[in-house]
Amino acid sequence: IRKILRETRTIAMVGSSANWNRPSYFAMKYLQRKGYRVIPVNPKEAGGEILGETVYAALKDIPEQIDMVDIFRNSEAAGAVTDEAIEIGAKAVWMQLEVRNDEAAARAEAAGLTVIMNRCPKIEFGRLSGEIGWMGIDTGVISSKRKQRI
Repeated sequence: IRKILRETRTIAMVGSSANWNRPSYFAMKYLQRKGYRVIPVNPKEAGGEILGETVYAALKDIPEQIDMVDIFRNSEAAGAVTDEAIEIGAKAVWMQLEVRNDEAAARAEAAGLTVIMNRCPKIEFGRLSGEIGWMGIDTGVISSKRKQRI
């Protein structure tokens, strides 16, 4: 995971949303702020813009090389998206939280792509950089445990 995040520069985010309160929107915004170029892919939004980037209908429509395809679609749809990622020569496929397609992963790995499933690059970046701790998580400041009465 660390290697993918370090070597990736351009991410195609399939299932991007222009709706500010959708997970794909704030994941895209976060990754942009961390220096990644994130290109949104959503047929319903094609031709518009999300966070300053032109939205494309499909991966094949993007006119530049993509390092990683981030899939914000369900597990079934991830199969076709993974096949498109193979076709365009992406280096990695990243399936978001709760998205897993073992058959698609096997096809991608056979084609030489790295595959991550059921994880979020935004969360993993924060975890690996130590940034999550800066926000009060894992510091003891925020806890789900009840305070002990003395």
